[in-house]
Amino acid sequence: MPEAQAAYNPDATSRGFVLPAPPRHSAKPDRRLPNLGRDKHSFPFYHPRQLNRVVRTTAYTHSESDHVGYGPKNAIGTYLKYGSRIRSAAADWSVYPLGTKFKIKGQPYIYVIDDYGSALVGTATIDIYQPNKSLMRQWGSRVVEIEVIEWGSARLSMEKLSDRRGYKHCRQMYAALQEQSRHRNTAKR
Repeated sequence: MPEAQAAYNPDATSRGFVLPAPPRHSAKPDRRLPNLGRDKHSFPFYHPRQLNRVVRTTAYTHSESDHVGYGPKNAIGTYLKYGSRIRSAAADWSVYPLGTKFKIKGQPYIYVIDDYGSALVGTATIDIYQPNKSLMRQWGSRVVEIEVIEWGSARLSMEKLSDRRGYKHCRQMYAALQEQSRHRNTAKR
């Protein structure tokens, strides 16, 4: 089945479900980098230079009541991905900007941040897309080790969020991205 059509597979089951490997101690925040605090779940916000991280993950599916209005589409209007190589994930775009790619230790997939959710704002949690409720429940909430393999674009995240600032969670992500941009520009002077 082509990657883009994977979201439509109503028969997807737990066959082939790949469990993530347990996190390593070395993925904890690097003490040589600035401490950026913790979220409401007590998980650290990592410095962008630290690519290996231990993060809290949850799962979502397009048939949940809060996503059903969007169907199998993500925040940028393309289809959510659940393929043999590429899969969709959601996050606070001020923590993991749109287009960020990462791998979960022990899994063969590359996850791409192409969605967001109001419950994710202000947290370091990543929501892993699953094509049905059974797989969503099977994933549940897990602490995993990830490796960021490519950072997404803060600029593109802000462009997409700009017209959506009427929604509180979009306004919060936009404001956090603006603040980060101001901080980067001040540091360059």
